[in-house]
Amino acid sequence: MQENKPDDNEYNVNRLAGEKSPYLLQHAHNPVDWYPWGEEAFDKAKQDDKPIFLSIGYSTCHWCHVMERESFEDPQVAELMNEAFVSIKVDREERPDIDTIYMSVCQALTGRGGWPLSIIMTPDKKPFMAATYIPRESRYGMAGMLDIVPAVSNMWTRQREELISNAEEIVSAISGGVRDGTEGPGLDESALDRTYQLLRSSFDPSSAGFGNAPKFPTPHHLTFLLRYWKRSKEDKALEMAEETLKAMRKGGIYDHIGFGFHRYSTDSRWLVPHFEKMLYDQALISIALIETYQATQNPEYRENAEEVFSYVLRDMHSPEGGFYSAEDADSEGEEGRFYLWTEQELEDMLGEMDAGMFKEVFHTSPGGNFLDEASRTHTGRNILHLEESLRETAERRGEDYDRFRQSFESSRRKLFEHREMRVHPSKDDKIMTDWNSLMIVALSKAARAFDEPAYAREAALTADFILSKMVSPRGRLFHRYRDGEVAVEGFLDDYAFFIWGLIELYQATFNTEYLRNALLFNDQLILHFRDSMHGGFFHTADDSEKLIMRSKEIYDGAIPSGNSVCALNLLHLGRITGNTDFENKAYEIMQLFSGQVSKMPIGYTQLMCALDFAAGPSREIVVAGDPESEETQGIISDINREFVPNKVILLKHEGRETEISAIAEYVSDMSMKDGRTTVHICQNYNCNLPSTDRKEILRQLKD
Repeated sequence: MQENKPDDNEYNVNRLAGEKSPYLLQHAHNPVDWYPWGEEAFDKAKQDDKPIFLSIGYSTCHWCHVMERESFEDPQVAELMNEAFVSIKVDREERPDIDTIYMSVCQALTGRGGWPLSIIMTPDKKPFMAATYIPRESRYGMAGMLDIVPAVSNMWTRQREELISNAEEIVSAISGGVRDGTEGPGLDESALDRTYQLLRSSFDPSSAGFGNAPKFPTPHHLTFLLRYWKRSKEDKALEMAEETLKAMRKGGIYDHIGFGFHRYSTDSRWLVPHFEKMLYDQALISIALIETYQATQNPEYRENAEEVFSYVLRDMHSPEGGFYSAEDADSEGEEGRFYLWTEQELEDMLGEMDAGMFKEVFHTSPGGNFLDEASRTHTGRNILHLEESLRETAERRGEDYDRFRQSFESSRRKLFEHREMRVHPSKDDKIMTDWNSLMIVALSKAARAFDEPAYAREAALTADFILSKMVSPRGRLFHRYRDGEVAVEGFLDDYAFFIWGLIELYQATFNTEYLRNALLFNDQLILHFRDSMHGGFFHTADDSEKLIMRSKEIYDGAIPSGNSVCALNLLHLGRITGNTDFENKAYEIMQLFSGQVSKMPIGYTQLMCALDFAAGPSREIVVAGDPESEETQGIISDINREFVPNKVILLKHEGRETEISAIAEYVSDMSMKDGRTTVHICQNYNCNLPSTDRKEILRQLKD
C-alpha cells in the first residue's frame, strides 16, 4: 500500500527542507510548520508566546511514519498544531543528547518510552507533557491529536503555572477527559480480567473444561487463557488450558485409532462423545494445541496437533483441493459404531498379549462402557479412552517409554487397518470457504511453530484452491464448492476467516500475493458488510438476498464470530500496512458490542483475544535479509518458536524490496546492516533499534 505523499504543489516545503537528515527530510513537505532544533524555533516560541511540540524519531521507525501520515500530513491536525505550537523535529540519531533527556522525561511520566517521542514544553525547553505515538483521533482511552492540541492550548492560556509545576497530573487529566467523553462503556483491560475470573469459576477441577455436560471444546477459551497467562503471569490460566487439552486428548472425545476430535462430550468427563467430526473443530483445537506447544515446549501438544493434521490430510482432503466439511456420527444405522470396540475384537486383531496391554491402556471392560441410547444398557462395546498418558503408563509398568510407544503404535496401526474395512460414516464432501480458511490458519501456524514447511505447502494449496475456484469475476467470495460447482455468495465468516488465513499464510511463506489478496478481500468486506453508521459488520452483504433483517453477531460459540475475527484481522492489517484506519474499525467493533460483551465476557473469548492485542504489548517485526540464507531462516525460526501471540512479522526480501514495500511503505528504509540479516522490532507503537544479534532479538521479543 502506497502512502499518498503531498507534493510541492499541494504544500509549500517547510524549514526541514534545508536539513541533511533523511528523517527530517521525510517531513519537509508536511503541512505542519516544522522547525529544526535551534534558536530560531525557541525565539519564535517566545515571541509568539506558544508552547513547543517536540517530535523525536528516526528514519526507519514504523510508528513515526504512521504518526506522520495519520496526523502530520493531515491538514486539520496541522492547522491546529500551527495555531497552538511552534513545532520542532529532531532526528534521534543526529541528536542523541536531546533524545536521551526527553526520553527520560517520558519514561518518568508515563512509565514507558520509545519512538516516535512526543514532548510538549515551554519556550525555555521545560517539558510538561510526554507521550510516544499519538493517534489522530481519540480511541481506546488514548487521547488523539485532535483533542490534545486544543486542550493544551487552552491550558497554556489559562493554567500555565499548573502545567509547569505538575506535568504528570496534566497529562492524566487530558487522558481522563477524552476517556470520559467516549460514548458507551467501551472495553479495556478490566474486561480481560473479568473474562479470566469467569473462566476460572466455571472450570471443572475434576475433569477440566468448563461447565458441566454436555462439554464442548471451545478452543478460543484456551487461546484466550494462553494470552492472559502471557499478559498476567497467572499460572492458573496456563494450567486450565493445559489440563483441558490433556483431558480432551485422553478422553473418548478423541479418536485414538484414526485421530481427530469428535464434536463434543455428552458427559462431563470427556468420555462419551457425539461421534460427529467437524473440520472446524480440527482446525480450532489444533490452533490451541500449537500455541500451547509454543508456550510450554511440551512435545505432547505438537504430537497431538500433528495427529489431527494426519487425520485431516488423510480423510478430509479433496483431490481437487480444499477440505471436506464433516464426517457423520452414525454408520450402519448406529451412532459411534465405526469407533467402538469389543474386547473380543481386540483379542482377535492383536493377540492375547498385545490385546492385554491395549485393554489396560484404554480401560476397556467385557461389558463395555457404551450404553444403548434407547435401552440405556451396556452393549459390550467400548469407547477407547486413557486415564493417564502413555508415558505415565510406561513408567507405572516399569517399561522404557520408547519401546512401549513403539509396541503401542504397532497395535494401533493394526486396529486402524481393520477399522478401515468397516462401513465408514458418511462424509459431507462440500468444501466451504470459512471452514477451509480455519484450516489454512491452523496449518500456517503449525508450519511456523514446528518449522515444518510441508504444512505451509498444504495451507497454500487450500488458499490457491479458494482463490482459483471460489472467487467470482467481481472479486467476491463464494461460500460453497461441490462437484465442480460454486454456489452461495459469501458471508461475513467466509471473508473474515479467509482474510485471517491469508494473513497467517503470508507470515508462513512470505509470499506477498497472499497479503495482497487479504487486503483486497478486506476492501470488499468493508465495502459490502460494514455498518457505516454504527460500526461492526453484518452477517450478509449489502447486495445479498433481503431477509426480514440483517443480523450482526459477536457471540463466540463453537466457531468464533465473524466480527470477533474481523477485529483481530483489522488490527493485524493495520500493523502490517501502517493504515490505522483499519485499527479504528476494529475499535468500532469493540465499542459497538461493549455493552453486550461487558455483561458476560466469557461468551466472547475470541473478541477478548483481539482486545488483548489492542491493549498490548504488541509487536511489528520486520526481518530484512535473504530468505534463502541460513542466517535469515534461523532468525525467523527463533521468532516463530516463541509464544508471542500479539505480533505480525514481515520479510523484506533483499533484492526484491519493492514487493513488501508496496504494501507496507514504512519498511522501505528498513534494511540489512553490514550484509547481515537485520531485525527491526516495533513494540506498543514504539520502534526499537534494529539488531543482527539473535540473543538481542529474542530479548526484545520477551521484554
